[in-house]
Amino acid sequence: MEKATFAAGCFWGIEAAYRNVEGVVSTAVGYTGGSKENPSYKEVCTGRTGHAEAVLVEFDPSRVSYDDLLEVFWKIHDPTTLNRQGPDIGHQYRSAIFYHDEDQKTASIASKEKHQNSGEYRRDIVTEIAPASEFYMAEDYHQQYLEKRGLASCGIK
Repeated sequence: MEKATFAAGCFWGIEAAYRNVEGVVSTAVGYTGGSKENPSYKEVCTGRTGHAEAVLVEFDPSRVSYDDLLEVFWKIHDPTTLNRQGPDIGHQYRSAIFYHDEDQKTASIASKEKHQNSGEYRRDIVTEIAPASEFYMAEDYHQQYLEKRGLASCGIK
């Protein structure tokens, strides 16, 4: 199994999208990319921890490729809005790919360039590509939040 970490706004919708991908073994919502150790949701919402709401995806590379996961990432949010997705505003809602190794870094950069040059966006992509750092699990009530409530998605994009 391999891991991938994505931030694309509210983590509930991101998690729901990845849970539906064949080859994804598990997902977890949490916080990464900041400086505060073991932050709470309330602390992350202040925008002062530096963390993004993110989803840690565990996947079977024999069933789904990292490139396929990147394609899901681009489809589920607007990567041209800085620190915002839909009604959610703040650094914690930034668009980011947190790579776990050099192959993921290379693939992420190439994918971003491909989408930027495709003409599908009128503005520049602002997605951050950064090394994966400590991932802090969000509180239990955030895990599979939409699924627990019978909702399919947040419907942001």
